Amino acid sequence: MKKVYISLLFCMLSVSISAQLLVTEEPAILKTGTGDIYGTLKVPVNNRPIPVALIIAGSGPTDRNGNQPQMKNNSLKMLSDGLYYNNIATLCFDKRGIAESKDAGQNESDLRFDDYIKDVQDWIDYLAKDKRFSDIVIIGHSEGSLLGMIAARNNKKASKYISVAGVGEPAANILKEQLSKQMVAQPQVVKDMIFSYIDKLDKGEIIADVPASLNMLFRPSVQPYMISWFKYNPQAEISGLEIPVLILQGTTDIQVTVKQAELLAEANKKARKVIIDKMDHVMKNSETTDQQTQIKDSYTNPDKPVIPEVIKRIADFIKE
Repeated sequence: MKKVYISLLFCMLSVSISAQLLVTEEPAILKTGTGDIYGTLKVPVNNRPIPVALIIAGSGPTDRNGNQPQMKNNSLKMLSDGLYYNNIATLCFDKRGIAESKDAGQNESDLRFDDYIKDVQDWIDYLAKDKRFSDIVIIGHSEGSLLGMIAARNNKKASKYISVAGVGEPAANILKEQLSKQMVAQPQVVKDMIFSYIDKLDKGEIIADVPASLNMLFRPSVQPYMISWFKYNPQAEISGLEIPVLILQGTTDIQVTVKQAELLAEANKKARKVIIDKMDHVMKNSETTDQQTQIKDSYTNPDKPVIPEVIKRIADFIKE
């Protein structure tokens, strides 16, 4: 009989622990002129309003969980779950044209960086109408960092802003830096031509007669988007934020360097800068900056956890 009681007690304890770890999700839909954008709200049960964090994914076909078709790591899902366990609600969403929001995508020639900014601003308005939330905190990861800081500027509905692995230089500069590493073996004439194209777009000029070999990067349909993106300077944008700012960056990030976080912090003297040792771009622990190792161990590993310090730093900042 004693064994039965012990087994029953163990089962009840297991159920209790499982209930505590269970994350409650609900769908969120943002109506736009070009289609619906879909997201996930995670709201801990409370008898009073709590903070909510709007999490903005980075560049490329990155969905609400931080995943791409060939790169599942669940980084943003883990971040949102971690904040949920800290009694902070979250909203993650698929950008227009991506995953469940694919039907909200526009023709490439019509898409502008400002469309993504407007979507973030509309999500802020969406959350502001929900009485369950006391404050709206903007968290931008990678390219989402720039989108978040622009949307938060002069926005009385946003109470705090957090940049995770965000760049501090205009996109044209970052693109040149990335291409320089990839074109080490290319003739100088090729580098000069590519950089001249970037300079033209940076000035707002359309490039005619792009060589077929460079069409993937400079095709006519994508040039208007690049021009709309290049015009924003992260340092200028973050300097205009009057709300509390947290800047997080990892030391083993192979996409964004610590220098970028320093540039952001220099532009906003009131910002809090936190450098997390051995954190890679997807907020996981990486002992090395070897690209292939990180891709295998972090970028494509949906079970490897986000570094606990990331969640703690963000949760503490939100709760202050």
